Amino acid sequence: MAQKAERYLALDVLRGMTIAFMITVNTPGSWKYIYPPLKHAAWHGCTPTDLVFPFFLFVVGVSMFFSFSKHQNTLNKDTLLHVGKRALLIFLIGLFINSFPQWTTDYSHLRIMGVLQRIALAYGFAALIVLAFSRKTIAWLSAAILLGYWAIIYFLGGDDPYSLQGNATIPFDRAILGENHLYKGFGVPFDPEGILSSLPAIVTVLIGYFAGVMIKETDKNRVPVKLLIYGVVAAIAGYVWGLVFPINKPLWTSSYVLYTAGLAALLFALLIFIIDLKGYKKWTSFFVVFGMNPLFIFALSGIWAKTLSRLIKIPDAEGNVIAGSTWLYQHVFVPLAGNMNGSLLYALTHIFFFWLIGYVMYKNKIFIKV
Repeated sequence: MAQKAERYLALDVLRGMTIAFMITVNTPGSWKYIYPPLKHAAWHGCTPTDLVFPFFLFVVGVSMFFSFSKHQNTLNKDTLLHVGKRALLIFLIGLFINSFPQWTTDYSHLRIMGVLQRIALAYGFAALIVLAFSRKTIAWLSAAILLGYWAIIYFLGGDDPYSLQGNATIPFDRAILGENHLYKGFGVPFDPEGILSSLPAIVTVLIGYFAGVMIKETDKNRVPVKLLIYGVVAAIAGYVWGLVFPINKPLWTSSYVLYTAGLAALLFALLIFIIDLKGYKKWTSFFVVFGMNPLFIFALSGIWAKTLSRLIKIPDAEGNVIAGSTWLYQHVFVPLAGNMNGSLLYALTHIFFFWLIGYVMYKNKIFIKV
């Protein structure tokens, strides 16, 4: 039974949850003191932290369906300009954060890609696909992208194609972006949000899009059950595929796409059941605040973190000048809660800080659409 598209509060809550968790894992007091669930898997594998980014892209896909329904899901000059402008703006904001503060940046070694840049590419290409093709064709294209990406990684990689040093994304991204513009945090020039590995991320968005289709065309009382089935099938398929094509966030492997999107659908089903069907909504306001201005709050948190660590310098008791973030952690949070819990408290304090900003914006009906 088809139904008129309606707004699901669970979607705003899930979006807000991902942003809140993103800020939490990106803003510890010290990178030396982090509880294991708040760390990314060293390489293969999937921790709770590895779920955050694909969950957000899944939400982007769900939101895309309802947004494009207003434009009859057709590719025309207006929708093309809308998608192009939005993707470019998100990409440029990510580049702005990478280069902040701009007056101290060595642009010859500026990292070009990043989280927002991947969101921009995945959203932009997924949007063009859903506007240009039928749903059946979209499904076939999604399968082709995942299988094609596996083939690229397996056949064009080194002797160990799924390894850090031997994977095929490195020569590809190096050729397009230049080695100096790749992420160096893994000890070698390798970008976990590179161009080639953004290809399967498009499918993460498309799976979210199909979840939106399912919600629209299903009786509301049956939505959680259908999403549950959808999620279980995808997660199991991803897990099984992961036995030969390892689940890996830095490579954004095809198995990782299916596994994480499946888990996102399961959480979404649970939230719809609790919030939109059973009506337990009082607890949701905290996350809705984040969900109303998600990319703005995320970008602001990135700029603030860089301001604390790179622009604010404070002398310590020994006369050394240390970053403002380090001073806060060592002189405020460690005395309060110790190294490990102090690091977590530092992150949670930032969550509350950005929630306050979001709350003021929400109460004043300020919604910055990025």
